[in-house]
Amino acid sequence: MVPLMLRHCLVLIATLVLLSPVKAQDSDLQMLLQANRAAIEKASRSTIEPVLDALVASKLPSVSSFLEKWREKEVWQRKDDGRFFFARPADGGQYMLIDIATGAEAGLADKSAIDQLKPNSGVRAVIASTLVEFQLSDPDPLRRTEALTALERDANESHLEPLRGAIESETDPALKARKIRLERLITIRFGSDAARRAEAIRSFAGDLGVDARGALNPLVATTPGFAEDLPAGVNVARMLTPGKSIDLDTAYGMLVDADKAPRVVSTEARKQALIAHMADGQVGGIPVASLDTQEARDRAYMALVADGRVPPLITLEMKQAEVARYRFYEAYAETDPTLTEAAEDTLSSISLQVGFNRFLDLVLDGLSLASIYFLAAIGLAITFGVMGVINMAHGEFIMIGAYTGYVVQQFIPNYTASILLALPLAFAVAFLAGVALERLVIRHLAHRPLETLLATFGISIALQQIAKNIFGTQARPLTSPAWLDGAWVLNDVVSISYIRIAIFVLALVFLVLLLFILNRTRLGLEVRAVTQNPRMASSMGINPDRINMLTFGLGSGIAGIAGVAIGLFAKVTSELGSGYIVQSFMTVVVGGVGNIWGTLAGASMIGSLQKAIEFFNPSNTLAAQTYMIIFIIVFIQFRPKGIIALKGRAAGD
Repeated sequence: MVPLMLRHCLVLIATLVLLSPVKAQDSDLQMLLQANRAAIEKASRSTIEPVLDALVASKLPSVSSFLEKWREKEVWQRKDDGRFFFARPADGGQYMLIDIATGAEAGLADKSAIDQLKPNSGVRAVIASTLVEFQLSDPDPLRRTEALTALERDANESHLEPLRGAIESETDPALKARKIRLERLITIRFGSDAARRAEAIRSFAGDLGVDARGALNPLVATTPGFAEDLPAGVNVARMLTPGKSIDLDTAYGMLVDADKAPRVVSTEARKQALIAHMADGQVGGIPVASLDTQEARDRAYMALVADGRVPPLITLEMKQAEVARYRFYEAYAETDPTLTEAAEDTLSSISLQVGFNRFLDLVLDGLSLASIYFLAAIGLAITFGVMGVINMAHGEFIMIGAYTGYVVQQFIPNYTASILLALPLAFAVAFLAGVALERLVIRHLAHRPLETLLATFGISIALQQIAKNIFGTQARPLTSPAWLDGAWVLNDVVSISYIRIAIFVLALVFLVLLLFILNRTRLGLEVRAVTQNPRMASSMGINPDRINMLTFGLGSGIAGIAGVAIGLFAKVTSELGSGYIVQSFMTVVVGGVGNIWGTLAGASMIGSLQKAIEFFNPSNTLAAQTYMIIFIIVFIQFRPKGIIALKGRAAGD
């Protein structure tokens, strides 16, 4: 019996020992709040700092939760004893009180028995700053990430020391790198140690981040000023010479705004002054009837000036004399020359990197556009090389491919599957349409290029109208799969969309496929034979008529695939193909008709040149097209057969 009682006593003692830290913790937080009860009840931005300092210094684990609830106006105070609780609505209009440290229920209370703490926006802002120290060191990586993201959006001087304290304890390498970077950015803006700020500034040399430039640019921002003698403490960026580096009127206006010189009397003000001083048919002793010229009105005004009744006129000589009394300059907003010098050097290195990366971005844009032009033009190049046909309806095969992709997506909602099916289906539909056109029209107009051009131009218009009748004039969506959304971002300057990358890969695939077909298959051998000498090929048992049909179908099918690719980022309308037919012809002419490598070279040149022109003249796309056409005209004067001239029938035509 005694051992059993002893055992129960030991269990009770152990339980009290285990529970005692929790009770002490609850008591400590509540006691701390009670000690600062008056400041909490009537919290203001100026009085809340000591309370927050005491809470942070206590290092109690429940402080962070309490501050979050306080900031969100979820802290209540019981009126009879002044104790603080969290609360949630309960039945019967009452509130369930929650212990601020343990989260345990502490009983019900009527709403009339408790007061809600409602800190104003200023107090909530101070609390939020204090919370940063807790959130940056929170055990949950997600909480730390959220806190860091919030600081990156809106940091201030009070965040600097908590952020520095949270760097060493950070275990996540990615978060630690972000904290270190943010600490340097905040140091640049709010640091009190000039040497440390200069070190942080120079650490961003060559950095392409927009945040780095955002922190450095204010340091080198300048404002114009003037003084008889340069005042002490002004960090002068450069001296200004009125009439040269600064407009004379602007310099004089600065003096006027500072009440250092009389204001210039405007023409309207002079007119109103003459009217106001009109008496007995005269102004300044000059009859009103004679004030029909500016010279007469000036004499009358000067007469009023001589009597001291109106402000004097400010002449050019007077402006120059007033301005000459002062020294004009541009001053940095940052008063420490060491920091502005470091910022200038760092921004200069960043500018070099930005320039290089803009060039790289321009090159990637040019390659992307070149891949589109290559897909659009390669079918046209093959057709012309083998048959010598100028197909003005080639753009409409691009349009047919795009609409094929749209129709497929109406039946297959899965965008990945629909695009994968649309590519071969667009090839098949455009191939059949091309074969039909060749059998019905092109073959009957062989060796008659003008009639072929006019016929295909008429067919182009007819196909556009048919598309309008079927699909309407409204643009139709061709939606890319989710994995093609967004862009591949190398840095804050260079990025390229995943759709453009996919089109580039597609162009490479077709380049390899066409090279294989033309160089490694019987069809390719026959195509090359017909291209170089159709009569000799016919005598060797090759049917040129069949080769022409298959070649025209192949070129049309490739255009259909190009239509699917283009439709992923362009509007699918009946005029889709007409927007690429001109570039396709330019690509073929520049590269060399009938040659795959020539088409690739032409697409690369046209795409890169167009992007370069748009870079220097981004607001005028029509000018870019005009310059492109001028370039083509000049280019073909020197290389009429293109970059890579074709040998064979097309070369001799």
